[in-house]
Amino acid sequence: MVSINTSPEPAELLVRARAGDGAALGRLLERYRGYLKVLARLEIGRRLSGKMDPSDLVQETFLEAHRDFGRFRGGTEAEFTRWLRRVLATNLANAVRRYVGTKRRDVRLERELAEEIDESSAHLATALAGQESSPSRQAARREEAVTLADALAELPEDYREVLVLRHLEGLAFAAVATRMGRTEDSVKNLWARALARLRRVLGAEQ
Repeated sequence: MVSINTSPEPAELLVRARAGDGAALGRLLERYRGYLKVLARLEIGRRLSGKMDPSDLVQETFLEAHRDFGRFRGGTEAEFTRWLRRVLATNLANAVRRYVGTKRRDVRLERELAEEIDESSAHLATALAGQESSPSRQAARREEAVTLADALAELPEDYREVLVLRHLEGLAFAAVATRMGRTEDSVKNLWARALARLRRVLGAEQ
């Protein structure tokens, strides 16, 4: 039996946060942990070769979003997620600058990263959703990328890994097998099981 999520919707939490409710802001940010972690992982892999933990980058983004929330001028979940992606891009640019030993702020790099993260978010919303026969009602209410990131977070680690490598990083099965230290046939079987589990997770959210 699937438990019913009685927690407030993001739109309601956003209204409370805009009214000065710090606890609501904290709960709102937590709703995007899985989403931002997927995006951070993809960008860290492209830019930093895994030299930074995505969880650390997400936590830094949360701290800055909480501190700077007064600067957010939007009123919808879509605007809020877009703002969070910008904060994430700025923090990632700072991390890249630290690792390459550059002190000067690079606005162009921040812009490039923001565009890449937006593209990754859009890809997340379509790459895995295309495997589903019909979108969940929750995905219709919220951004599909956020819903799919939440669903990925509920999967076993090897299931999540094979889906991220295959669909989000776009690797061929042979490359996925090399990354995961498995045979190509075992990776294909794992991928099929992971997709089936993802369907069940998304179906349970309907």
